[in-house]
Amino acid sequence: MRWIIFILIYTIIELYAFQAIRVVSKNKWVMTAYIIWSISVLSYLIYVMYTYDRSVGPTQYSLNAGALFVISIVPKLILIVFLFGEDIVRGLIGGYNYISQTFFNGEKDGYIPSRRKFLSQLALGAAAIPFAGFLHGIFKGKYNFKVLRHVLYFEDLPKAFDGFRIAQISDIHSGSFDDPEKIKYAVDLINEQEKDVLLFTGDIVNTKAEEMDPWIDIFKRIKSPEHGKFSVLGNHDYGEYVSWESEEAKEANFSAIKGIHDKIDFKLLLNEHTYLQKGEERIALLGVENWGHNFKKAGDLQLASQQVNKEDFKVLMTHDPSHWEHEVKNDVNNYHLTLSGHTHGFQFGIEIPGFLKWSPVQYVYKQWAGMYSENDRYINVNRGFGFHAYPGRVGIWPEITIIELRHGSKPV
Repeated sequence: MRWIIFILIYTIIELYAFQAIRVVSKNKWVMTAYIIWSISVLSYLIYVMYTYDRSVGPTQYSLNAGALFVISIVPKLILIVFLFGEDIVRGLIGGYNYISQTFFNGEKDGYIPSRRKFLSQLALGAAAIPFAGFLHGIFKGKYNFKVLRHVLYFEDLPKAFDGFRIAQISDIHSGSFDDPEKIKYAVDLINEQEKDVLLFTGDIVNTKAEEMDPWIDIFKRIKSPEHGKFSVLGNHDYGEYVSWESEEAKEANFSAIKGIHDKIDFKLLLNEHTYLQKGEERIALLGVENWGHNFKKAGDLQLASQQVNKEDFKVLMTHDPSHWEHEVKNDVNNYHLTLSGHTHGFQFGIEIPGFLKWSPVQYVYKQWAGMYSENDRYINVNRGFGFHAYPGRVGIWPEITIIELRHGSKPV
């Protein structure tokens, strides 16, 4: 049934697209080439889905198929908006003509007007914009690393930590990488930033520990700042998106994934905490396992907070921002700053600082990219270092976050 539904939806989309091509160009070679291309893409996508090995998980092969699907289908959805809108108007005109000709004029001269060439040209032009955007996202956008900076003020921040800089990265997804030089550039960019501690908020792989093997030496080059490098797990780090030959094999992979953090000199926090000390003052750094409203709930905030005083200044690492929305922000223990990732900002959207910020993921996650606050508590949702599923980024770029903590109230 799912194959029938997929083929039916794909066919409807292609029929609409073909109508636009036929109106704009009467050349039979153009129309024939389009039909051959459409059938070839459909056949390839069906083949990839049919042969997808759940014991292996995502590969470069499946990522490429995802790219082909996005650039082949999504722009045509824009085109359909134009043509379907025109069909509604044509249908209304056709209904009027039928009634007029049947009951008043007695003439029979075709009821439904033909498609307008100008509108088909406009639809194709509009579809070309996301098509070009997705191509750019695949070849350039996915490695278009940006350093984003925030300054946060807290009345109860220990004075010794005034000016303390936190660097955050998230969602490495090493199994998706295909360009070592770009990853080396990103690591160099991390090293260039002034920071006191570096925090990684989960999803080091897509599924399997071995995905990180080619990248260990590169990530090991990340310099350790004065207060160290710490990390937590994300939903992809539990190996739950593939089929395993045994529970023992799954557990072995999970152990190997946890071991990756040691190999690149990160201290993995598993529902636990540590203190960052400056002189006689300190702040608490807590890290929980993945807790997602719609994903794995292995995180235990109370366990991580044992022996942490209520009045301590707290920085919490938790991969999924829904944890903040459903548990953290209203907890009596007052977690001052929460760092998350997970959403990738959908790897697609529009961000014009101070004017527009939109992505489809905002209809799923209330906090989906950037800094948010409520009741003097903050969460930063990092847009991610890597990429997954669609091997590209459009408008939502890979991010290195620098957060500076300041003691006192925010200047007016």
